[in-house]
Amino acid sequence: MLTQIIALLIFIALFAIGAVRGVQIGVLMLVGAAGTGLLLTDMAVEDIVAEFPLDIMILLAGVTYFFAIAQENGTVDKIIDWALERVGSSAVLLPLVFFLITGAIAAMGAPLAGLVMMPVGMQVARKYEVDYALMGLAICFAIGAGGFAPTSLYGIVTYSTARGAGIDLSPFLLFGIAVVVYLVMLTVAYFMYGRSLFSKSAVPADTGAQRSASATGEHAAGGHASGGRATISRGSASATSVAFGEDDEDEALFDSSSTSEAADSSPFTFVQILTVVFMVGLIGSVVVLAAIGKEPDIGLLCFMFGAVLSLIDPRTGKAALPKIDWSTVLLVGGIITFVGVLQNMGAVDLLGEGAEAIGSPLLAAFVLCVVGGLVSAFASTTGILAALVPLALPLIAAGGVPGWALIAALGMCSAVVDVSPFSTLGATVVATAPVEDKPRLTRILVKFGMSMVIIGPVVLVGGLVVPAMMF
Repeated sequence: MLTQIIALLIFIALFAIGAVRGVQIGVLMLVGAAGTGLLLTDMAVEDIVAEFPLDIMILLAGVTYFFAIAQENGTVDKIIDWALERVGSSAVLLPLVFFLITGAIAAMGAPLAGLVMMPVGMQVARKYEVDYALMGLAICFAIGAGGFAPTSLYGIVTYSTARGAGIDLSPFLLFGIAVVVYLVMLTVAYFMYGRSLFSKSAVPADTGAQRSASATGEHAAGGHASGGRATISRGSASATSVAFGEDDEDEALFDSSSTSEAADSSPFTFVQILTVVFMVGLIGSVVVLAAIGKEPDIGLLCFMFGAVLSLIDPRTGKAALPKIDWSTVLLVGGIITFVGVLQNMGAVDLLGEGAEAIGSPLLAAFVLCVVGGLVSAFASTTGILAALVPLALPLIAAGGVPGWALIAALGMCSAVVDVSPFSTLGATVVATAPVEDKPRLTRILVKFGMSMVIIGPVVLVGGLVVPAMMF
């Protein structure tokens, strides 16, 4: 028992040290897994290495490679331009429109890629007198909802880890739960910060804002509003260049600046049209294969589509290679490898015994969700998902708590707190808002994010886990 406790303490310590010092947590976890396995167990090196999740690595690499090509050949920015041109003229609908556009971007492999919409969203909010809190929350909620898509990071990590443990969690069910949860949260945000919009008259449809954003990993600043239709400059603002996944410091922000470039009104090129077809084909393939009971390999499908696009346009294929999200692969892989060592030595079972000691599986599930939300408010959501989902398995094995419901609730509780200004999403909201509104936004996001640490588990455990236990 002593060795298991020591191993768990090492795991927690490495996670904390990596977050505080800004070191890649995946690197620390791989070293920690090797040291723990060799010194505290009889595991061989090859057994430790075998715990690394190759299937998740292929999945993440394939998805980020394909959508990096879509960014490099201008398809992503073209889609954003096309969508923004068709934004409705009613100010009350603008947050919802940005929710839909940002959610679509976040579903393309990397949730934080949706941050490219934050600067333009804030400038549109200023131009049309939409509360900055409402617009910022709408974009944050969209990133969370899109992130749980079967093709995006949060969803991939959650359902892949669950399935690896033998829990049948449908990626489409997980995505549907996320969409419903965040739409409810958006409705609440409308009620809190958008009631005045319903009394406003329609605004001209031919006005908009310009956006330009680039990744810096450290800072963020607001852009400037200008007339004309909303434009996105591919050279300086693109979904995959802002962030693919989450870094281990959870501080991947970006700078925003104004641009005077005229909007590119040229039609879609052949390669861009083919890329759109492949995007639709990817979604369609996943849906069809799942419907007929087959297990779709999203990673291999993405590599296949990426290979075709690379053959047609080798330049973009080569440019997309460095944008494969190896950082997140290492983060998730290192954590899961260490968890595999913990499982092998019985440390995870020890946690299960502790959960049973609480006496109530439902209370244990609630505590686990609170812990996930609290830690995620200050650290990497991806890392929390990779760490806590496997650690929840003993509670599921003990009986009384449906596995799919607990994993889905745990995933959502770890994500809904991301509006906190201590995390990337909330910090970007504050950073891209006007100086005079930053203090107010900070107060709002602190209250909103921290309240989700408790409200999230109450609602999700009560609305998801409890009904699943009854039926």
